[in-house]
Amino acid sequence: MDAFGQLLDNLDGLLGGAFWFPYVLLGVGLFFTIYLKFPQIRYFKHACKVVTGKFDKKDQEGDTTHFQALATALSGTVGTGNIGGVALAISIGGPAALFWMWMTAFFGMTTKFVEVTLSHKYRVKTDDGTMAGGPMYYMDRRLNMKWLAVLFAIATVISSFGTGSLPQINNIAQGMEATFGFEPWHTGGVLSVLLALVILGGIKRIAAITSRVVPLMAAVYIIGALGVILYNIENIGPSFASVFVDAFSGSAAAGGFLGASFAYAFNRGVNRGLFSNEAGQGSAPIAHASAKGDEPVSEGMVSILEPFIDTIVICTLTGLVILSSGVWTEKFDTHFERSSMTIVQGKFDENEPVQRDALYKYLNGHTGHGVELYNGGINVVQGRAVNNDFTIIHSRSIGEDIRFGITPRHVYTGVVKVENGVPVDNSISIMGKSLVHSAELTTKAFTRGFFGENGKYIVSIGLLLFAFSTAIAWSYYGDRAMIYLLGSKSVMPYRVFYVAGFFWASFADTTLVWKLAAVAIVVMTLPNLFGIFLLRKEMKESIDDYWTKFKKENPQEK
Repeated sequence: MDAFGQLLDNLDGLLGGAFWFPYVLLGVGLFFTIYLKFPQIRYFKHACKVVTGKFDKKDQEGDTTHFQALATALSGTVGTGNIGGVALAISIGGPAALFWMWMTAFFGMTTKFVEVTLSHKYRVKTDDGTMAGGPMYYMDRRLNMKWLAVLFAIATVISSFGTGSLPQINNIAQGMEATFGFEPWHTGGVLSVLLALVILGGIKRIAAITSRVVPLMAAVYIIGALGVILYNIENIGPSFASVFVDAFSGSAAAGGFLGASFAYAFNRGVNRGLFSNEAGQGSAPIAHASAKGDEPVSEGMVSILEPFIDTIVICTLTGLVILSSGVWTEKFDTHFERSSMTIVQGKFDENEPVQRDALYKYLNGHTGHGVELYNGGINVVQGRAVNNDFTIIHSRSIGEDIRFGITPRHVYTGVVKVENGVPVDNSISIMGKSLVHSAELTTKAFTRGFFGENGKYIVSIGLLLFAFSTAIAWSYYGDRAMIYLLGSKSVMPYRVFYVAGFFWASFADTTLVWKLAAVAIVVMTLPNLFGIFLLRKEMKESIDDYWTKFKKENPQEK
């Protein structure tokens, strides 16, 4: 796992955490927003009418209604990114990360409009009579770039694990363990069986389930979030202010949080925004390709609503819950994850300006920080370190009240060997007080409202519904990609591996899972952004043709 973790670190730096990727993603969205004259604003009202079925016609080809396609796509986006992803972004980049998630969503509304329209336009009917679409089909049938279509389809399969399966169950298991004390592998086992039962029914069963689950889960979560926000209403103004101030001041620091540079906030905010709403990733077009209709542009308009609901509404609520409750700057007793932990030489105090500045520079990749990784042994007696020539940094904070154990119930006595800031023996657990991230942070925040400690149940239930529905939707994306690559016979083996991976990730290291997701997203997104940019003129012509036809058929509509 160490070698795998190192590989992910390298790939995350090259792709998932690459400085250039957010600029490419936002750049394409900005280009289409200007090129198409702000369709996310001009067509928003029309999109709401389309999704209700107001302009539907009889006997149109497709497997689902507009609403079912939207619900399926939303079930693929409204998941751990809305609960754990927002918390992770804030824990890494501070309040500014939320601002960049908003920007990703606003411009992403246009990007999704374009990718869904083109994918619906070039969809095909499979041997079993169902519809199959997605960016691989417009790349193949319109651009004649089969190599790009194959690359995208392969990336879709990979991303179905990195986005749809692994991080979803990981966050579910984490939340269920924190709230109810369930063993992660127990949670993973039960939900893996349920997942297998659902995905065997194909898109019609998936659409039927998601169209019922999505509205319910959104309502439950929104009520819970408002319970925290209204309870901390006096902190809402300062929370909003911190989002904008930190976005342009270049850093954030509060409580135990050791600060984030502009690059961290911008990069992680954009990446988490993409992980949440998937605008530009090319996943949602696969779901929308199943929708009944002969006007691809109308289905593209429906997709405009996705980033708005997913990020502008739900992610904002999560962000305000975390910021207004203040838990993002508080330390809690937690298990230190290896991938979120570094041990450095010397005893640091985050309340000392000079030492705090050194750690800030170190964590943000600046030079001249003077911080050195710890090498040597930590002498431990009955779970407590005897020597104090080291500092453990966990989740961008200095760990306190450190304990070492073999299991949570058995303390450790002996020497903990450390090389390059990392404990050599993975069987020795390290616990203490530090900042927390991901679903654990959101869970803590939900207990600071009108519902009190019961708020954690809202997060657990919401996480269960959000993440499980995401895993369901992504299984469909993956099997459509497998059909394109290897035909219908490849679907069943894919589903077996998908369910197996889902189970494994229930007890895997959460940060490693998030890194895999970050890498997979970029690998899938870049070919799609390249493809839709090549078809920019066709997109504009399609919109003009749509409005010409629509006005003739619906003269009463303005």
